[in-house]
Amino acid sequence: MKTIIPAFALVLLLAACGGSTSDQAKTEEKKEAAASNGASYEIDTTATQVTWQATHKGGLAPRFGNIKVTGGSLSVDNGAVTAGDLELSLSGLQVDPTSVTEDGKKHTDLEGHLKSADFFDVEKHPTAKFVITSVAPYDSTQHKSLLPGATNLLSGNLTLKDSTLNITFPAQLSVAENEVTGKAKFTIDRSAWGINYKTEGSPENWAISKDVEIGFDLKAVKK
Repeated sequence: MKTIIPAFALVLLLAACGGSTSDQAKTEEKKEAAASNGASYEIDTTATQVTWQATHKGGLAPRFGNIKVTGGSLSVDNGAVTAGDLELSLSGLQVDPTSVTEDGKKHTDLEGHLKSADFFDVEKHPTAKFVITSVAPYDSTQHKSLLPGATNLLSGNLTLKDSTLNITFPAQLSVAENEVTGKAKFTIDRSAWGINYKTEGSPENWAISKDVEIGFDLKAVKK
């Protein structure tokens, strides 16, 4: 026993020191949506992907997967994105089978648990939404981002369950004549939206990291 405990502690320490791979989103109160001006581009739901990753404390046992994109649009004025929204189906949340490797555990069981009232409660809240509130140029002298080639600071209202908060994170946006592409990877604190397993401060909730990494790779086509 004396050798097992230090070894386990070392594993936790190494996992915790692995370093973040995404930007921490700034979280604030809900803000007014940006006005839609210029040309409209429709989100290509087949080419757009939203991913998620969560871990236990110390980065152990990472779980990851996809969230189904069901719609949305972007507004472009003078060659820049000015407004828009992205609609997501939490009922369509998926767990990647390769992220659940322990004997006796199934990714489908985790999917069901995440969709239950313990987490997203998709029976009552089947959708999530992100609505842009501002798009600003990214200034590398003022901000530090883990996203290579960040071009903008993107702010928007993120609705999860019955809560809406504004988040800001670096993004890479590219505007062409007939399409817009974008990438981002950022981290949110799930508890800010009231998403806790059992109760805040319980051992079960403590064991799961509050940080959830969200990534998107989107494409929108001019209408």
